[in-house]
Amino acid sequence: MSSPREHRNAVLTLILCTFLWSTAGVATRQLERAEGFEVAFWRSLFCALFVLVALAWQHRERWWRVLAGSGTVGLASGLMWAVMFTAFMLALAHTTVANTLVVMSVAPLLAALLGWVVLKQPIAPRTWGAITLAGVGIFWMVRDQLTGDGLAGMAIAFAVPVASATNIILLKRSGARIDLVPAVAIGALMSCALSLPIAWPVSVGWHDLAILAALGFFQLGLPCMLLVRVARHLTPHEIALLALLEVVLGPLWAWIGAGEQPSVATLQGGTLVISALVLNTLVSLRPRRRLTVTDV
Repeated sequence: MSSPREHRNAVLTLILCTFLWSTAGVATRQLERAEGFEVAFWRSLFCALFVLVALAWQHRERWWRVLAGSGTVGLASGLMWAVMFTAFMLALAHTTVANTLVVMSVAPLLAALLGWVVLKQPIAPRTWGAITLAGVGIFWMVRDQLTGDGLAGMAIAFAVPVASATNIILLKRSGARIDLVPAVAIGALMSCALSLPIAWPVSVGWHDLAILAALGFFQLGLPCMLLVRVARHLTPHEIALLALLEVVLGPLWAWIGAGEQPSVATLQGGTLVISALVLNTLVSLRPRRRLTVTDV
């Protein structure tokens, strides 16, 4: 059972995670040679190193025992992380960014439905409204870029929200009794194994390697670890809804850091997404009786 303070801190932490996740686009614009699956490989490798070092620092000589202690649940969660880390890149190779983002916007709906079926968590009408408004906002952001081609890529992209929603349920069901932070490292290593054959031969300079290390450490490893820690205090649909901030913030950082000015539709759709998230979050944070994750 989560207190209002724990819930509020979890929301703020997840917002921080979306800020970190959303820097991927502007950071990759600074790369000189690395692209595609080579980026996915190095980013995943540095993510795995970051998480393993963090586990070693936290648990000292017991870190290996903690890694092994995640068991089959950790492997399942790791597989979901691996799918999320790699399927997006694979989807982009077969369809447009717009098609991919629209498909990924169903993540909150899938998370809400899985939470309702598996965890028996009720969904408030305002949450259905927020999910709908956020989906409309993302559609509006990319509507001019949508195409009817690339159905294979869209099918691959659908693996991302499916894996995300499944992973959220795993975190909610088992996160309180099993440390699933090691699953992030497991997933990153699986992603390396999936990406390397496609990316080979890898050839990056020190400039690109420094950027990719920063991505692995701070854009992937740290926020994913934080998500695992706070997931117990949030409902599945809250996690998936707030994670949509990444889609809105990504173009903003690209505008500020790389001069890629967003279209009017992007700004309008982003405003809808943010409005849906802000209203849903503010209502969930209202002072009330002692709060549990099933109350929001």
